[in-house]
Amino acid sequence: MAKLYFRYGAMNSGKSTALLQAAYNYEERGQHVLLAKPAIDTKGASQIESRLGVTREVDFLIGADDDARALFASERERIRQRDAATLLPQQVDVACLLVDEAQFLTPEQIDDLFRIAVLDGIPVMAYGIRNDFLTHAFPGSARLLAIAHSLEELKTICRCGRKAVFNGRLVDGRFVFDGDQVAIDGAAVTYESLCGNCYLDESGGRLA
Repeated sequence: MAKLYFRYGAMNSGKSTALLQAAYNYEERGQHVLLAKPAIDTKGASQIESRLGVTREVDFLIGADDDARALFASERERIRQRDAATLLPQQVDVACLLVDEAQFLTPEQIDDLFRIAVLDGIPVMAYGIRNDFLTHAFPGSARLLAIAHSLEELKTICRCGRKAVFNGRLVDGRFVFDGDQVAIDGAAVTYESLCGNCYLDESGGRLA
């Protein structure tokens, strides 16, 4: 049975890099993969961007109201039709679905990913962060933590050298502790991975 994997970590823990490396590993062995991400993640438009500078176009974007399984099925059929005339039957299919920024998906879309793995027999690797800048779980991440077959933490370190577990939001270089849950990293808004001690120092002891 194929599985749904959730690989999570704080900001700058190499999630997108790990996703792109996984895609490379599959393709190096002659296998097809599909890459997707939520449409709300406007950073890089339709690309997955690693902080190491590696980028790659996704095969499809998932909008807030989209059926993720239906989008996958359409792209899977495109692959099958494209390659049916030139490849062996066992090569004409998708080996894995890789999803970046999975925290931005809805719980219903996470359920779609689970169905892709269990009912369609295609492994799904979802990458994302667990908590927002106020330490609240993203709805997509909470659902992944509840139903994914496999959980793996990708680790990074805080500025003090401890393990980072939180994501501090900065606006114009200053930490903030109020605002919308989603604010995409950009010119004015940035994020810093923090350990529990440094997060509490910056928040004045607040955890929410």
